[in-house]
Amino acid sequence: MKLLLITNCLETFASLAYQESYDNAGLITGNPDMEITSALLCLDSTEAVIDEAINLGCNLVIAHHPIVFSGLKKINGKNYVERVIIKAIQHKIAIYASHTNLDNVHNGVNARIAQQLGLINCKVLVPQKNSLKKLITFCPPEKADEVRNAIFAASAGSISNYDQCSFNSQGLGTFRAGEGANPYVGELGKLANEKEIRIETIFPAHMESLVLHALFETHPYEEVAYDVYALANTTNRVGAGLIGELKQEQDEMSFLNFLKNAMNASGIRYTTLQGKKLKKVAVCGGSGSFLLPDAIKSGADIFITADFKYHQFFDAENLIVIADIGHYESEQYTIQLFYDLLKENFNTFALHLSKINTNPINYL
Repeated sequence: MKLLLITNCLETFASLAYQESYDNAGLITGNPDMEITSALLCLDSTEAVIDEAINLGCNLVIAHHPIVFSGLKKINGKNYVERVIIKAIQHKIAIYASHTNLDNVHNGVNARIAQQLGLINCKVLVPQKNSLKKLITFCPPEKADEVRNAIFAASAGSISNYDQCSFNSQGLGTFRAGEGANPYVGELGKLANEKEIRIETIFPAHMESLVLHALFETHPYEEVAYDVYALANTTNRVGAGLIGELKQEQDEMSFLNFLKNAMNASGIRYTTLQGKKLKKVAVCGGSGSFLLPDAIKSGADIFITADFKYHQFFDAENLIVIADIGHYESEQYTIQLFYDLLKENFNTFALHLSKINTNPINYL
């Protein structure tokens, strides 16, 4: 199977356009046209994981964390990052990472945490801005269905759990075809008055070229009239963190014990308990301290994440319980997320879940 087919599947689920500016998700090593025999799924593409891939005969490693975050000026093996890159290239192993883009989709990393905890009524905690655009176009009534269906197929028209969403109104369009034109209707040099349907719909900003290509391919006019607007609207399908509810209220300490077992955590660092029942739960896989004000604002009773610093715990202000379960622990089920996604789309493709525990932190 071509590597490109696999990466397209991963990026359809979690577009690289959704990654944070500091991130380096995507294809780290390898050629999109290379043939892939089998893949090893992991959280971190460490040296031990590359060795595991070699032993299993896998020529693709799919990781959550990119092995390369910033530019490498030299690759001579002086650190583990360079050694991983050298060994992967030597053994013709492709490395692909799906990181903050996978964090930011509503059914990604945070959804897996919510699933482990049995949360219901989940939604994105902080929707991502500048991720939507609006398309407006005008076409003859007899072609409206064809144009709509084409741009819907290209990813336009989805709002939350609804698809094929559009607004349509009828009006009168005027134009005069000049020398060299080949009009769909009307005559050269004469003013034409034609009934037209105004079609309005939205689409993910990063899909603009695909949506416009579909429009141009199906629209009958020689010159297509259209407008594209950037929207201030947010979408609840893309953004940071997740908030949901427990099916039943729980005592704080009972829930912390449940959390420790459910997330297979060696320990939990938590703030002062409030002596009340927990119902609303905010989560963020990995380093999520930046979302604490939003978790408080949302009315969450507890915020589950990782990598809180000492002084940041004071910011809870007795308004919320912070539960720091560890970075690795919060993201460990991402491997199963990769597996389920790829198995659903390529049911005959060989997949292996890494048996290497890449957690760099040990507990006594």
